[in-house]
Amino acid sequence: MKIMLFGTQPYDRESFDRLKSAYGFEICYHRSHLNANNAVLAQGADAVCVFVNDVVDAATIRQLSALGVKLIALRCAGFNNVDLNAAARYRIPVVRVPAYSPHAVAEHAVALMLALNRKVHRAYWRTRDGNFSLHGLLGFDMYGKTAGIIGTGKIARELIHILKGFGMEVLAHDIYPDEQYAAQAGITYVPLDELYARADIISLHCPLTDQTRYMIGDVAISHMKPGVMLINTGRGKLIHTEALIDGLKEKKVGSAGLDVYEEEAGYFYEDTSDRIMDDDVLARLLSFNNVIVTSHQGFFTREAVDNIARTTLDNVREFAEHRALTNEVCADPQHIVL
Repeated sequence: MKIMLFGTQPYDRESFDRLKSAYGFEICYHRSHLNANNAVLAQGADAVCVFVNDVVDAATIRQLSALGVKLIALRCAGFNNVDLNAAARYRIPVVRVPAYSPHAVAEHAVALMLALNRKVHRAYWRTRDGNFSLHGLLGFDMYGKTAGIIGTGKIARELIHILKGFGMEVLAHDIYPDEQYAAQAGITYVPLDELYARADIISLHCPLTDQTRYMIGDVAISHMKPGVMLINTGRGKLIHTEALIDGLKEKKVGSAGLDVYEEEAGYFYEDTSDRIMDDDVLARLLSFNNVIVTSHQGFFTREAVDNIARTTLDNVREFAEHRALTNEVCADPQHIVL
């Protein structure tokens, strides 16, 4: 099996190179992100391996099929950048890494919460400049506050475990509530409006779907507790960024920690410090001292990177050996147009 990795970073190459000899695959690496304009780079490959900023739309999949590509392997959990209907039409299976390290993302969400609450990012720059004043750095006790968690999958459950350790009350919302888990974890499932109204901190851990796209917009923010902290380590388009900026300007949103951004593809994972930022919305977001933006690094721990490479190669091996695909992502058969 020959695998083409797109959007390759040095750490991707290191992790896959450490493991590939045990699988016997040939792996080629491309720095560029896969899209319809460069799909020809997959010539000769049996499988392509892609990440969150690769564009695997119908046009790209059509070209991959013509080139003889037989498998699309995501080295991430999310799959909103893949046209599953097109993949089904061209009979190209799609596999993913559903869980690489829920601890990594949950811990990063907590890091954002603590940094925003205790103004760590501002204190760091002040003391480097010789300013040891505490003015403007007042935070609050996490103990006794209320966290609202939207989505209660593996990452969210790790986060809930941590926040309960702080002594926080946890409200949750999920379209498939697990009452047995709720009783065990000591949390309460509530409607979204109640979560918005009561939570001091809201953290997003749901997938990006047609139903969740821009779920945090003007209306949702208007229902939130004044001064709420918003955390997003899921997908950028869960939040309408311009609505968030309005909420920050009006002091409705007290702070925001974002590991994702709805138009991140042109910036995240790249060094753009030598050019002028032409994304006015992102530039405005970065101008707020009560906002922290990190570059989709929630997953980025040594353990997670190794788990991603191992699970991806396991997925490819299952395909090569004609076994059932444990981590296959399938389109809704009712919406496939053949």
